[in-house]
Amino acid sequence: MSRRTKRALLILGLVLLLLGVVCGVWAADYYHADPEAAALLTGGQGVEMRPFDGGWLLDGPGTRDAFVFYPGGKVEATAYLPLLTALARDGVDCFLVRMPLNLAFFKTNAAGAIRAAYAYDRWYLGGHSLGGAMAAVYAAGHGDDLDGLVLLAAYATKPLPEHLAVLELHGSADGVLNREKLAAGRQYLPASAVCEELPGGNHAQFGAYGPQKGDGAAAVTGAEQLAWAVDRIEQMILGN
Repeated sequence: MSRRTKRALLILGLVLLLLGVVCGVWAADYYHADPEAAALLTGGQGVEMRPFDGGWLLDGPGTRDAFVFYPGGKVEATAYLPLLTALARDGVDCFLVRMPLNLAFFKTNAAGAIRAAYAYDRWYLGGHSLGGAMAAVYAAGHGDDLDGLVLLAAYATKPLPEHLAVLELHGSADGVLNREKLAAGRQYLPASAVCEELPGGNHAQFGAYGPQKGDGAAAVTGAEQLAWAVDRIEQMILGN
């Protein structure tokens, strides 16, 4: 091996090592679930936590309706346990998907595998922020497999089937959500879609992971925002 080749291989190795370090640092930089939220992994409140390949099933008293949830970008999945535990306790079994590197675009089709493995009468899909956007992408291509879609501080980028029940929720103090894209995304929603804004709600309080960079200051508590979201989601799912 020539000296030039050895030097080229050394440089390539150093570049790959540097890229590995950068990717590792980037992947480790994410929003962690609040301790109280993470503690819900032990179950309780009439909800049993059942791990599956790629996440957790929150199994409550309901047997008819299932809700698959995609977390927000770079947010630990367990940050959404307070929201989903409340839904499961009230009769909507929930599947919380754990995304690779906490980014839903790496596992947009997760809902399909879950649906194939479990038997429920009705299937709903939803997500927060990036997770909601990726849920909308999946719903646009698999509308016949779903009964409804929930977008929390998220928007659609492709036309959704007219038969699909769609709920879009966001807060007035959300400093992360792109309002122009939210407005533009309304053209892709079915005519029956319900879009609602919570006065004083922000971006991060749909989960339980603390303040988010760029977000607005909420004028409601996290508990109040979650209760509002749970109420609206249950109206859509359990009210039908």
